[in-house]
Amino acid sequence: MARALELAEAAAAAGDIPVGAVVTDAAGAVIGEGRNLREATGDPTAHAEVVALRAAAAATGSWNLSGCTLTVTLEPCIMCAGAMLQAHVSRLVFGAWDDKAGAAGSQYDLVRDRRLPVRAEVVAGVRSAESSALLRTFFAQQR
Repeated sequence: MARALELAEAAAAAGDIPVGAVVTDAAGAVIGEGRNLREATGDPTAHAEVVALRAAAAATGSWNLSGCTLTVTLEPCIMCAGAMLQAHVSRLVFGAWDDKAGAAGSQYDLVRDRRLPVRAEVVAGVRSAESSALLRTFFAQQR
């Protein structure tokens, strides 16, 4: 989570919503990382999780990230939760809850939906105070 928080800070410094994400393999080695890049790229899909998943797939040479963990500073949205499931990520660790658009237990629980063929373990609230503080500070400065 420490690296994800650093990436979130970098996103904020670049004028993007401060969210950072890291993908680690089963041994705990970082194989992909990302931060929100929507403002920098003009790409609506450039959420931190998607950027990190793409980097991990490129690093491993496979879309299948079974056994991997996605660690992110903010609860994933529906798009990111769906991308995570499509990549067969086994575990999700996140910091702050997203009460408006979260898809890992707050508004929706897509990552553990029994109707889907792939589900993930969820560990929520890791360093949530720091993750939330980054978001609050960023949005306060936007007003």
